[in-house]
Amino acid sequence: MEDDEAPAAVDARSVYIGNVDYGATPEEIQGHFQACGTINRVTILCDKFSGHPKGYAYVEFADPSIVQNALVLNESSFRGRIITVREKRTNVPGMNRGRGRGRGRGGFRGGFRARGRGRGRGY
Repeated sequence: MEDDEAPAAVDARSVYIGNVDYGATPEEIQGHFQACGTINRVTILCDKFSGHPKGYAYVEFADPSIVQNALVLNESSFRGRIITVREKRTNVPGMNRGRGRGRGRGGFRGGFRARGRGRGRGY
């Protein structure tokens, strides 16, 4: 991505592709979507620990109007699997989708709390 380009502008001309075969290459995905219009980039997301593909990808087009052409390929067959094609949504910083912080380890719900006991962090 270029430095002067806002992520929202890139997202406006990109699509999310779900249920992508784990063995798919960017070239194969580009071949599947090339009839829609000019493609700038194909990104296959991989797990940061194992390095294996996560099963979804993003395709960035040269122009936002091409996204509508790509949405026609929703529920099309790619490498023997029915893929999902949707407009890429822009991540909004600070928006929690129900995961992460909150309930879980170390939650204190009230009552008496003994300091300095157990295996805590020295509370």
